[in-house]
Amino acid sequence: MSVKTAQFKVVQNNFRRGLWTIETVKKAVKVGKITAEQFKEITGEDYSEE
Repeated sequence: MSVKTAQFKVVQNNFRRGLWTIETVKKAVKVGKITAEQFKEITGEDYSEE
């Protein structure tokens, strides 16, 4: 289980509200805002860089 940082909560809320796509959430992983584990928690999908 991951620690819920403020950045995680922002990404999660934006995704749930439809403001962010899966691609946007992937970008958050690439720049270090969230982890790949948190990506899966938010989107329900495994993270891949493709």
